[in-house]
Amino acid sequence: MNHALPAGHVLPPPGAQRLLIKNMVCPQCIRVVQEDLTALGLQVHRVVLGEADVTAPDGAELEWEPIRACLRDAGFALLEDPRAQLVEQIKTVLVTLIHYPPPGPRLLNYSDYLVEHLGRDYHYLSHLFSAEEGLTIEKFIIRQKVERAKELIGYGELSIAEVSRQLGYSSPAHLTRQFRQITGLTPSEFQKLGPASSARRSLDSLV
Repeated sequence: MNHALPAGHVLPPPGAQRLLIKNMVCPQCIRVVQEDLTALGLQVHRVVLGEADVTAPDGAELEWEPIRACLRDAGFALLEDPRAQLVEQIKTVLVTLIHYPPPGPRLLNYSDYLVEHLGRDYHYLSHLFSAEEGLTIEKFIIRQKVERAKELIGYGELSIAEVSRQLGYSSPAHLTRQFRQITGLTPSEFQKLGPASSARRSLDSLV
């Protein structure tokens, strides 16, 4: 079974139904969703962030209410409104790209990447996202990059300059400016707090 993070858009297998799922944010979520859907007796073909391809046994119709309840009990939600589905796809593409980037040079043009992967005009995607989420795609990207920076800084293995380079910032100063806007601290100040600090833990809930 494929537990990998999404590498791009693929079609579901013939006869399979694609479920679009809200609140999947990490590889652990993939495991939970796959186990829960399998426990319902579904054949699970593929699970990645925000998506699962399934078929019912013996070619029967899917029973939607047990699926909704199963996902809800695990802290997820089945997305059935097309606008909400598209917004969640935007989030999934960006979270995957920022937190689990493919090897190679860091992508800087997120708008082109969204257009390529979702097949929609960026102006439409941007307007929809802002209307549904109350913030712009650009601000969502900044928040996710700062969250990833917090993780990388927390590991203690990279310098601030290396973190900024890994996240595609033009300079450490650029990272520092956005980091301070979100957390109120510079990356260096955040690093000095240490993982056991109560102030550090409270900052971890900001993004």
